[in-house]
Amino acid sequence: MRHTFLFTFIIFCFNCFTLLAQSNPNASSLKFKEVIEKVSNYYVDDTDAEALTETAIVALLEELDPHSTYIPADELQAAQTSINGSFVGVGIRFQIMKDTLNVVATISGGPAEKLGVLAGDKIVGVDGEGIAGIGLQNSDVREKLMGELGSKVKVEILRRNAKKNLVFNITRDKIPVFSVDSYYMIDKEIGYIKLNSFSRRSHEEVRMALGDLKNRGMKSLIFDLQGNGGGLLGTAHRLADEFLSNQKLIVYSEGKAQPRNNLRSEFKGLFENGKLVILTDEYSASASEILSGAIQDWDRGLVVGRRTFGKGLVQRPMGLLDGSEIRLTIARYYTPSGRFIQKPYEDVESYRKDISQRYLNGEFVNSDSIKMPDSLKFKTLITNRTVFGGGGIMPDFFVPLDTISNSDYYSDLLRGGFLNTFSYQYTDKNRKQLMKNFPSFDSFNKEFICDDKFMAAFFKYVEKEDASLEKNEEEYSISKTAIKLRLKAYLARNLWDTNEFYQVYNESNEILQRAVKIIQEKEYEKVNLDH
Repeated sequence: MRHTFLFTFIIFCFNCFTLLAQSNPNASSLKFKEVIEKVSNYYVDDTDAEALTETAIVALLEELDPHSTYIPADELQAAQTSINGSFVGVGIRFQIMKDTLNVVATISGGPAEKLGVLAGDKIVGVDGEGIAGIGLQNSDVREKLMGELGSKVKVEILRRNAKKNLVFNITRDKIPVFSVDSYYMIDKEIGYIKLNSFSRRSHEEVRMALGDLKNRGMKSLIFDLQGNGGGLLGTAHRLADEFLSNQKLIVYSEGKAQPRNNLRSEFKGLFENGKLVILTDEYSASASEILSGAIQDWDRGLVVGRRTFGKGLVQRPMGLLDGSEIRLTIARYYTPSGRFIQKPYEDVESYRKDISQRYLNGEFVNSDSIKMPDSLKFKTLITNRTVFGGGGIMPDFFVPLDTISNSDYYSDLLRGGFLNTFSYQYTDKNRKQLMKNFPSFDSFNKEFICDDKFMAAFFKYVEKEDASLEKNEEEYSISKTAIKLRLKAYLARNLWDTNEFYQVYNESNEILQRAVKIIQEKEYEKVNLDH
């Protein structure tokens, strides 16, 4: 009760201070300092001035907009990982199973791989301290294995068939965090790239993928931004430049303290010609919307999928003296046609529930459920097609959410992690035989099937792990194809990597399959684009 009162009091104070700051910033700062001092000196119980200040900062930023945020110093490194495209560590992909840290894979070229750590190894000790059977969490693993560049960590490993535990002294190094999850040729002419974020490395990664795909004969590209929550504005600019030519406006931004800033295409891109399809869904946001909006506005390609998130605000990271950081909204951005795609955020609670409300409104299964006022209509810049602002990027081709294969039983298997953990254990026990039977991914993808024997082992595993989760035959028949496909995709990831996971799993990607059909069946040509 006492903490609730203090939190409410601080929010009230900051509402007042925000108004004062508009006319006299120094006065509001002094007043806040005065309040903190009086609370610290006279409040009936002991207080933590630093904790109160941090709570007040969070409350202040929440009064501004949903995307201005505060990041404490001890959380900053983790928060910057996806943006920077790297972190300092030992270079493993791991999974905690039965209270044991398992190495799923080593990062290519990383320090762990160089010293001989292998997929399937179990890490049982770090710096002389046992870590098996102690309730290890993901955050504990990061704390123990991440550290300063060049520092060392001693790792004790239990390896299958080894007579004794192995000890590795690993020197921590920069480990890349890849933003291109997957790229491959769908057929002889259609290339595919999946991007998970817009980091400092993304442009370089995409250029490498484009170059490789073009060398393989790519004439059409499907660029997958489903689930991509965004990232750096500059990266979105450079990626759009790979597809747009002739000094075209890609995005512009402006704010109270920032005059209008136009970002245009500047260099010869690797894919300025050829059919281009951008895949989006309700979780494609920010930089994803900048890229897809520019492609749509210039009639350069098609957007296929579902309406994007609707984030049109630009944040600037600003470091504070104690090593913490605020990310403050400094401008709004607009697509080339002038669209401001930010959805309303005056009601914070409604803003946070917007995605679930779209689902309840039926928007995920029926495009007619989306009602956009005429005031939000815009025209594309070459062929005058109608596009919309005010709530995300509307796709040129709507693809409903696939609910046919969903069942409660499938959901229980997913939430319980049974598909993932069984796949890892099966791979760990049968890795040599699997690699002997399927020496390449192509052979695995064509020949491996989740047969009756394999599925019997899976159901036995689930029953052993959770006796209450009984196999529901009716619901299993509904979800059988999806369950088997996901199991096979996990096996591919464990044997190879994320790229191979998506090559298997994308068979169930309805938005991708629709895009392929649009290209292969000549629907692309029927749209009024700038050919």
